[in-house]
Amino acid sequence: MKRKEKVINLKPSYIPLEVTLVKRRKNKTDIRNDLKISSSTLAKISAGEFVAMTVIAQLCDYLDCRIEEIVEFVPNDTDDQP
Repeated sequence: MKRKEKVINLKPSYIPLEVTLVKRRKNKTDIRNDLKISSSTLAKISAGEFVAMTVIAQLCDYLDCRIEEIVEFVPNDTDDQP
């Protein structure tokens, strides 16, 4: 029997990260160089895709902020939902 995949109706938005970077006078190049976060992970963040919680924790520690200043969940407005 095939399992039905659960639909997630939320997606991450990293707009709070952009705001926090401006406040801290940092940019994504600083993140890549200082934290050694891969370009592919930064691309996922730019595309609004899910990344590992360890990455979120590293960003919070590096920027000395709370998770709400890195990521928020917004409605997933895709048309391919059932």
